[in-house]
Parts: sequence; C-alpha cells; structure tokens
Amino acid sequence: KPTPGEESLSPPRRSTLRAFATGHTGTASAAANVCVDVLGRVLLEVLARRAELGASLLRPGEGLLAGQSGLGHAALSFAKSTAGKGFRGVQGAAARAGAGGKVLGEINDETEEQMRMRTSIGVARAAANFNDLEVVAEYTKRLEGNFLKEIDAGYPRGHDTEQLRMCIKGLGGVVESFSNASERAIERLVSTMLPRVRQIVNEAVGNEGGSAIPAASFMGSPVLSGATSTVSSTRLDYDLDDRAFELAQLSEGYVGRMCSSLDELIEPLGAHFLPKLSDALLIGILGGVSTRLEAAIRKSKFTPLGAISLDSDVRYLMNFAKDRLDSPELKSNVTLCKACLPLARLNQISLLLNVDDLEDVLDLISVSKRKGNWDLKLDDAKTLLSLRVDFEGSKVNDLLQMDDE
Repeated sequence: KPTPGEESLSPPRRSTLRAFATGHTGTASAAANVCVDVLGRVLLEVLARRAELGASLLRPGEGLLAGQSGLGHAALSFAKSTAGKGFRGVQGAAARAGAGGKVLGEINDETEEQMRMRTSIGVARAAANFNDLEVVAEYTKRLEGNFLKEIDAGYPRGHDTEQLRMCIKGLGGVVESFSNASERAIERLVSTMLPRVRQIVNEAVGNEGGSAIPAASFMGSPVLSGATSTVSSTRLDYDLDDRAFELAQLSEGYVGRMCSSLDELIEPLGAHFLPKLSDALLIGILGGVSTRLEAAIRKSKFTPLGAISLDSDVRYLMNFAKDRLDSPELKSNVTLCKACLPLARLNQISLLLNVDDLEDVLDLISVSKRKGNWDLKLDDAKTLLSLRVDFEGSKVNDLLQMDDE
C-alpha cells in the first residue's frame, strides 16, 4: 500500500507530464513551478508536522516506547492520555496508531500480548512518518531526472527550453529541503529519547537516580560470592587491584547490561526505520550515552589495570554500535568516531588513560592531532591524567605546560 507521501506525489507528477505533452514551453514551465511549490512547500510542511507528532508519540514512558516502568505502563498511559481524546485528521490518525480505534474500556481488557501487538503497530506507523520524508526526497530526485529526460526527448534546444530546464532543476532544492527536514526530525526524536537514555546509563554505572544493585557485585555485575547479598547503591569504579581486575574479566560488566537496555529501547524502531534513519538514530543515542559515560568516568580513580578495563569497555560499546549500524562506511572505528564526536572523545580518554608513562602523553597527543582525531583540550588531559593513581599531579601539570593549539 502506498504511503501518504507517495500518494501525494502522484497528482503533481501527472499534471506536470500532461503539461509537457502540450509541447508548449510556457505551459510546461508554469506546471513545473507549481510542482516545485506543491512539493517543496505544502507537502514538506505536512510531512514535517507528521514526523514531529511521531516523535512526541514515541517518547519513552509516555508514548509507545518503554520507559523506566516498562512497556505495559507506557502503552496504557499512551492509550489513556491520547487515544480516547478524539483528535481529528493527522493528529487523530497518529494518536490512534497504538489504539487501533478501540475505546478505553476495551484497552483495559486487553491481554499483555494484545497490547504489545497494538503498540508494535503504533510504533510502525509512527516510524512511517519519519520514513516518508526520506521516501519523498528520493522520489523527488528521480522525478527531476525523469522530467529532464522528457525535456531532452520532446523539446528543441533554445532559450525557452533552457528556462524550462531551470524550472525543473528547482526540484533539487526540494530534495535538499526534505533531507534537511528528515535530519531535524531524527534530531527531535533523539532529544525525546535522551532522558530515558540517561536513566539507562545512570542505572548501569550506579549514579544518583539509578536503581539499587547488589553490594556483592563488581562494576555493576553479579559475581560469585558465598555471602548473602545486601542491596545498596554502587558507583562505577576503575580503581582496580589485581583481584578486582580478575573479577572484572569474569563478569558481564556495566556496559553489557547498559547495551542490553539500549537494545530494548531502540530495537522496536530499528525494525521499522529505513536503514539511513536507523543509523542516524543510533548515532544520536550513542552521543548521549558517551556524554553521560564521560561524566561518570571523571568521578572515578584509575589504576593501570582500571585503564585497561576502561579500554575494554569502550571497545565493547563501539562493537555494539558497529554490529547494529547498516552503513558499511560506519563499520570502522575511525568513521564511527567521526560520525559520533562524543564517542570519539570517550575513545581518546581511553587512549590517554592507558599510556604506560607520562612521557608518552605528548607523543600520543601530537600524533593524534596530526591525524585529525584529537579533540581533548590540555585542561581536559590534565584533569583526566590526574585520575591515574600512579601519576603525580605536579608532574602532570609540569609535563603539559604548553600552548593549547
């Protein structure tokens, strides 16, 4: 079944081709201008609003995606707050996306499996609102090419024909407008999801606001212990001795648990988004995760073994991303870091904290800057190196007394 975006493209295409068939350049130029205006102004505005509404409907915990309290509560809350309010038009269609047209009494009687199915359909429809922007951009690009071929085949060379050609090339600007609108829509969706993402990271690393985890655990993961566990709050910690480091190798670690929660959040959308949009969403989410992890890392102390553990955790996060990204261009660490600057900073922090000796720091920074993949300022480097328990703060300051380029 054609999407609303595809259905909206058909009338301007047919009317423009009919104008072309007259062989009159003035008529064809006028029709082309109308086509550009309809697509680039009217349809763009409608689809952008649909995508904006889709982002609000996908807000975790309040819409169709699971929040901290789980999917069932989120879906029921969505049904009560929007599906029964009688919205009309585009808003009504989107609001009823998760409700399937049911009244609230019927929703309350649903089984958990029925609610999951209804919610999944709602997520698919909301995702289609984002996909439409990309579909229309691609269709408009092809439409421009087809119109130009029609001109080459049916009109003689001359000033009037060149004017007609310029009118058709206005569709190139329309393609760019739809692509920009698509990018803004994904950015808006990422913004609505970031509060839940921050909760997930906080819960994994044990920051304030996170859930309590067993005290008989290491780095947020259960380990074998003969003693009875008591529940308390723990924090991310890389101040590891030999025994703690060995335990870290046996446990899943906070990053594994965090990535599992991220999967639960993102997977429903990834199944319905176009690959390009799915990648953009994941990159945006990774940015939020990396920023929050950097803040948590700055609160920890590091032994050399702790730095090695951090390197392993950063690699785990990057592999998690690469396994789920569709674009081959994002499958390498270099291109992934260029696409996600907060993740690049996290990788640089890991490299910095893993130097064997302070004398190696300047070489690391110099070589990385020449390669164009170093964003940490000297003040950041000083602060981070001071987290290493085996590096003296005075020696760190003396070493990095240079101009910040």
